[in-house]
Amino acid sequence: MSDESLQSKDLIHDWAQLDMSDWPDRVEVWDESLRDGLQSPSVRDPDLDEKLQILHLMEELRIETADIGLPGAGKRQYDDVLALSQEIAGQKLDVQPFCAGRTLQQDAEPMADIMQKTGVKMGAALFIGSSPIRQFAEAWNLDLILKHTQDAVSFAVKEGLEVLYVTEDTIRSAPGDLDVLFRAAIDAGAARICLCDTVGAAIPLGVTNLVRWVKKLIGSTGAEVGIDWHGHRDRGMDIANCLAAVEGGATRIHGTALGIGERVGNAPMEQILVNLKLYGLRDADLSQLNRYVEAVSKATRVEIPVNLPIVGRDAFRTATGVHAAAVLKAMDKGDAWLADRVYSGVPASWIGRAQEIEVGHMSGASNILFYLRSRSLPTDRPFIEAILAVAKKSSSVLTEVQIREIVQDVAESGTTPGEAPD
Repeated sequence: MSDESLQSKDLIHDWAQLDMSDWPDRVEVWDESLRDGLQSPSVRDPDLDEKLQILHLMEELRIETADIGLPGAGKRQYDDVLALSQEIAGQKLDVQPFCAGRTLQQDAEPMADIMQKTGVKMGAALFIGSSPIRQFAEAWNLDLILKHTQDAVSFAVKEGLEVLYVTEDTIRSAPGDLDVLFRAAIDAGAARICLCDTVGAAIPLGVTNLVRWVKKLIGSTGAEVGIDWHGHRDRGMDIANCLAAVEGGATRIHGTALGIGERVGNAPMEQILVNLKLYGLRDADLSQLNRYVEAVSKATRVEIPVNLPIVGRDAFRTATGVHAAAVLKAMDKGDAWLADRVYSGVPASWIGRAQEIEVGHMSGASNILFYLRSRSLPTDRPFIEAILAVAKKSSSVLTEVQIREIVQDVAESGTTPGEAPD
């Protein structure tokens, strides 16, 4: 057991007390930022050089799989997928490329063509709606869906593509239909099955039940087939559902940077990575997480909310006196591990950040002492009292310029503002 595990066990009680004996030892991730993420009506489709930068940042984060586009959708999409695949081949990147497509031969053909041109092992994520409501709206029936599944998966496998069979709206699909479709896809050679919460309707219990049911179904076939989970966040259940999928037996989780995607988006990749690491299911270096998110933000023109977990500006900031005092006491003990966790559920150091203490109207002397000390400014009592007096009257946190001006005024006068000279 690591020193960190020992400290966690001694200092942090976990009321969940999860039995993880049936959980996977490790969980992979699948990045949809360059495909499903770009289906948001509010994003900008990045230029190729921006997509290449994002691809390399995925590599640095040790993201195993990336959906790099839908080449059957048109020339631009085909050209970008080809260029991204050539980059993977030329730079010998470890990230495996997949492409999305309908369960139609015409969508799988461009993927096979790109694989032949680049020599990169390409995967095909072939999708079709499976829920009763989708079948009714599309005027489909199970026989039609079954035929598309068998024909498309068989063709893709014959072409040498690794197939992920994707049932859209799986979470609202009937067990009898899924049984038929999954067995057909497995018989046709699908390597993995992807379960989707396409409209963000799921809750964690339903996700775990679904994944366990599918795991049992796969077991009955005797095939070695993996389970993916792809979720949206219409009800705000996205990360909880991802973890519920892992609890049920899913070994690969899908997400996008910043959660970009249709409607309110997908599960955010940055939150997936951190949560899986907190559970001990991944150990990859996350120090480039901010760069990855910032690159996607810039390329797609999607702003990063200040209060977004993990990567938001305020994720590790506090201006509250009690909180600052606890962090400062931990630092005074010379314990970086403690200081990074005493008022934070996520270690800032994991992603190359630090706990930040600001000075505002809810601050105390501890905030100011930390602020001054961290910037090698004088920490004598007159400086602290002067800054605190201004902060208590302020409607927002003081800027560094404001604090430095107060320090300069006190240094020059030798007194706190409003106090008569000796």
